[in-house]
Amino acid sequence: MKKIILFFVLFVSFSSLFAQKELRSGLRKGNSQYEKEKYVESEIEYRKAQEQFVNSEILAYNLGNSLFKQEKFDDALAQYSKALQGAKDNLFISEVLHNIGNVQLSKQDFKSAVDSYKKALRLNPQSDESRYNLAFAQKKLKEQEQQQQDQQDKQDENKDQQQEKDQQEQNKDQQQDKDKQDKNQDQNQNQDQQDQNQQQQQQEQQQQEGQISQQAAEQILNALNQDEKDVQEKVQKAQMQQMERRKTDKDW
Repeated sequence: MKKIILFFVLFVSFSSLFAQKELRSGLRKGNSQYEKEKYVESEIEYRKAQEQFVNSEILAYNLGNSLFKQEKFDDALAQYSKALQGAKDNLFISEVLHNIGNVQLSKQDFKSAVDSYKKALRLNPQSDESRYNLAFAQKKLKEQEQQQQDQQDKQDENKDQQQEKDQQEQNKDQQQDKDKQDKNQDQNQNQDQQDQNQQQQQQEQQQQEGQISQQAAEQILNALNQDEKDVQEKVQKAQMQQMERRKTDKDW
């Protein structure tokens, strides 16, 4: 990955553009701290100078470098974007775009990094560092896309497995419900059969009781008829005996 370029080097090439004494003083102080790797201190110096020279592309660029070293990537990106405003030199713009690509690469936004490095190379085709970083970003982008595809495939596989599992559970529940219904139906049929058998037994018992009652009534009736017949026979016999006695008396 390309080193963050100290603007102190670029400042020599662009010194004619920034003749202001105070601006040079602020840049020198910030660059001095930056070279000592005191990035917080360099940020402070650049921000002090930026309060007076708000539209300085150079200050915005160098401040972005200090922020990048502190891994304040979003703040660095904001400063690099500010540095592009009003910038006209293609080499300077190429350096800013390259460092924007570095920020995007650090944030694993590989697609955006590839675009930034391509733009930087269009403005400065001789930049080997931008060319190297472009190839690196393209490789990481391909790996990222493959990883995302693998994750998607895994999610799809897990989704299919879960759907299959859910379907199996649903089929199992349906089968259990069916078995339960069949069992209840069998129990109901058995209960109905038992009720029918019991009802039939009760009817047969009632019929038997009815038959017994009829037989008993016939027996009583027969007994009464027999008694009446016996009485009639006795009466007839007594009458005959009386008649015979009378007849005997006359003969005398």
